[in-house]
Amino acid sequence: MPRSQTVLIDPAGRDQATVLEVIEGVCRVYCPCEETEGMTLAFLQSGDRLRTDRLCSDGVCIEALTALKFRRDAVSTDELGLDAVNEWTLQLLRIRHLGQAEQRLHALMALLVNRLGFRCRDAFQLPFRLTHDRFGELIGATRVTTTRLMSKWRQAKLVAMASGDVTMQLSPELIATSPLQF
Repeated sequence: MPRSQTVLIDPAGRDQATVLEVIEGVCRVYCPCEETEGMTLAFLQSGDRLRTDRLCSDGVCIEALTALKFRRDAVSTDELGLDAVNEWTLQLLRIRHLGQAEQRLHALMALLVNRLGFRCRDAFQLPFRLTHDRFGELIGATRVTTTRLMSKWRQAKLVAMASGDVTMQLSPELIATSPLQF
């Protein structure tokens, strides 16, 4: 692949675990999503391997920074395990890339529900609560901003937290309209 060329690694094969291996050269891997505006995920060089099946719902783009040779293969059985820390780091980075605090908090709630929550009757439930300080830290906002947004959502009945309860209830509408899909 010549320098400066970009190629989309199609997400169509997401059901099959795949790995990208750089044989020669250097490339930038980035997310093509509209919401994150080409957010850089990694730089790879000869010998580097990257799982591509869990990176971004829109696939990933490879930009050749030098002349590049790479291949995409099925993940071998010894590579099938998922690095949970890297996965969380990537998803939190995607969230932090959104422009407005409300979008970031909205996407964070969807991520938490999709990964750690469960459906109960007419809502989703998280089996824990985070402080407004913690939400602020995760989305790059102040506690005051997070408190204002959470109050707005409580009034709109999108979020419920009973006093003394350690869980959070989130409406299906809030999760379905997340600015990012997980």
